[in-house]
Amino acid sequence: MKIVVFGTGGVGGYFGGRLAQHGEDVTFIARGSHLDAMRESGLKVESIDGDFLVQPVKATDSPQTVGEVDLILLAVKAWQLEDAIPQMKPMIGDHTMILPLLNGMEHMDILLDTFGSDHVLGGFCRISAVIGAPGVIRHVGMQPYVAYGEWDGSKSERIESIHKLFTSVNGIVAENPPDIQFAMWGKFIFITGTSGVGAYARVPIGEFRSNPETRSMLIDSMKEAAAVARARGVRIPDDFVDVTMQRIDSFPPDVTASMQKDIMAGRPSELNEQNGAVIRMGKAAGVPTPVQERIFAALYPLEQKARGK
Repeated sequence: MKIVVFGTGGVGGYFGGRLAQHGEDVTFIARGSHLDAMRESGLKVESIDGDFLVQPVKATDSPQTVGEVDLILLAVKAWQLEDAIPQMKPMIGDHTMILPLLNGMEHMDILLDTFGSDHVLGGFCRISAVIGAPGVIRHVGMQPYVAYGEWDGSKSERIESIHKLFTSVNGIVAENPPDIQFAMWGKFIFITGTSGVGAYARVPIGEFRSNPETRSMLIDSMKEAAAVARARGVRIPDDFVDVTMQRIDSFPPDVTASMQKDIMAGRPSELNEQNGAVIRMGKAAGVPTPVQERIFAALYPLEQKARGK
C-alpha cells in the first residue's frame, strides 16, 4: 500500500513513523527545518513505548511530485485544511482513501463535499505527541489509538484492508467502531468541553473539574455539543455526558489539552474549529449554545492576537 502522511506533526509523525517502521511505503509531507532534518538524519520517534528511528525516510514539501497513492493519512491542524485540499488533489486516484485524523467535525463536511464518500473515510485518533525538535517526534502520553470506518456505517473491503494494516503495526491500538459518526462526535464533545474550559480557566484538568463553577461550565458545554450532534442525526445516548465526566474524573490532574496549550503559549489554535464549530452548527440546527459562546468570546481575542490580527 502506497501511503502519504500529509502533516508530519506529532500525530502524523507518530502514526506514519510506525507504519514506515513496519515496512510500509510511506511518504511524509513536511516543510522547513523539520523536513531538512528528516532528510539528513531520518525521522526519530521518542516514545513512552520505546524510541525508534526511520532512516532513510521518504519526505517532501512537494505533494504534486508524489503521484497517486492508496491512502492519505491526513494529520494537519484543522485550520490548515483549506490549504491542504488543493495540494492533495494530484495524489487522488480512482481508489485513493483519505483517512482524516483532525480534531473537529466540520472538516468532514468539507472533505465529503470536495472528494466524496468514494474517497473519504471517517476517522480520528487519540495520542499526546508533539514535534520535540526538527526531525524528532515526542510521544509523551496516552496509548496511541486510531479509529476508522465508512461514513454511512457500512462494511467494506477497503475498511478491512485498513484494519488489517493498522492492527499489524506495533505501538498502535486500532479499531473499526460500529458507528464512526458517534465515535467521532464522542471525541469532539469531549475535546470542545475540556479544551475550551481548560483554556478559559487557564488551569489543568484537575483544577477545573474540581471547582464547582468551572465543572458546571464543562458539563453544560458538553451538553450543548451533544444536543447539536443529536440535531444532526447522530445517536448520542442520554447519559453520554455523565459517562464522559466519570472518565474525566479519572484522568491525572495535570492533563492539559493541546488547544489549551496553544492558547496559553500565544500560538494559533483550533478554537474556531472546535468551540466555534459547535456554535456554527448549533445555529444551523437551531440549537442554543450559550456556554460555548461564552468560552469562544473570552478566548477569541487571544486567538486573533496569536494570528497577528
